[in-house]
Amino acid sequence: MPAYWFGDVEGGSCTPFSGNAREIAERARALRISMEDFEPLNWELAVSCGICHDRAEYLAKLREACFFAAERDIREQYAGKDTELLHMVRTLDEMDTVINLLSERVVEWYQIRQPAFSRKYRRTPSNLMVRKIREKNRGALGNVAGQVESLSAARTDLAREVSSRANRVLPNTSALIGGLVAARLMAEAGGLLPLARLPASTIQVLGAKTALFAHIRTHTPSPKHGVIFQHRRVHNAPRAVRGRVSRVLAGKLAIAARLDHYRGVAVPEFLERAQEKIDAAGMEGKA
Repeated sequence: MPAYWFGDVEGGSCTPFSGNAREIAERARALRISMEDFEPLNWELAVSCGICHDRAEYLAKLREACFFAAERDIREQYAGKDTELLHMVRTLDEMDTVINLLSERVVEWYQIRQPAFSRKYRRTPSNLMVRKIREKNRGALGNVAGQVESLSAARTDLAREVSSRANRVLPNTSALIGGLVAARLMAEAGGLLPLARLPASTIQVLGAKTALFAHIRTHTPSPKHGVIFQHRRVHNAPRAVRGRVSRVLAGKLAIAARLDHYRGVAVPEFLERAQEKIDAAGMEGKA
């Protein structure tokens, strides 16, 4: 029996669905039509069903229901426990970009005043460079350097908050790779639900877009890891076994993401077994 948002059609007759915009939107969401029973929708069918008198009224009712459905979906999206964390991670990444650009600009500016500085600054961490520049200069250069320091301090506080929030939103994933890396992994996937739906092979290379596209275009070696490279077991592993460690870790992260989404609490039994597997994969390369 073909079913549409405005009613059910059977044997040439139509039973109209009476309801407000919310009820129509809920009905449309629940509809499941097989391709065998599908018939192209025609507004004239809605008129014969008695739901409207003409095409204009049909479109008006459909528009009202669609607006309600869109507002409902937006509310549900922003009510997710991972939504704020997602924006926090993206803000953190943008702050990193701004801090790096401004730090380079401050150093280049300072080199104009002190050309000899260019011979030694490359061995100095950027945060120490900016601090020295701020202490030795007054006026505009000193003020800009001070602002970069303030932004760096705000970035540090935000990174701490991201890690803390990730421990609550992604308890199992965070336990395996740390809160900050777990949050970045979720941001690359686009949210907790998308991450929970990904296979381990995709999780393994999340964040390696450049290398992946280069592999597709020029047939360079395929990437073995993406964001998960930041985990100590991966970046400390010998190069020969790094891919194997990445696969094991990605497999456990795929399970952890599903547990985080569907249970929302840490599962000690799983974490203990997963950590043993990850540690064993890392030790194989050192044997």
